[in-house]
Amino acid sequence: MTKQALFAGLVIDENDRAVETTTVGDEPFYVVDDAGFRRHILAADVDRQVLTHMQEMMKGSEGFISETAAQMLGQEDIFTKAMIENQLKNMDQQFDALMRQGIPEEGRAYLGMLGFKVIINVHGEVVKIEQPAATDEGGDE
Repeated sequence: MTKQALFAGLVIDENDRAVETTTVGDEPFYVVDDAGFRRHILAADVDRQVLTHMQEMMKGSEGFISETAAQMLGQEDIFTKAMIENQLKNMDQQFDALMRQGIPEEGRAYLGMLGFKVIINVHGEVVKIEQPAATDEGGDE
């Protein structure tokens, strides 16, 4: 399905150590150091958890996001807004395309500079996603 780990360089373990990536056959994996044992976790599984989390965060805000995106593009007509909103509502299809194409290295570097991090445990479960640009309703970081 995917030829690279989508969030390579942005994934860390629960001990704040960078998670390596590797490819076995045609499949990309995140490699977590578990007290010297290198656990290989299918990248698609971790990446899908992150994308699902992002989708949940956007749910219900498609109108606002499409309006803002259209303004940023300088095309505030109703057709552009409707097209963007439709793309947001069909996010699963967009994620499938993203999984196939990957995120360019420059895009991942930019996310890293913004402070975006994915924290996983040794089983490949996403424990936390740090997104400094997102507002935290609880008031703590």
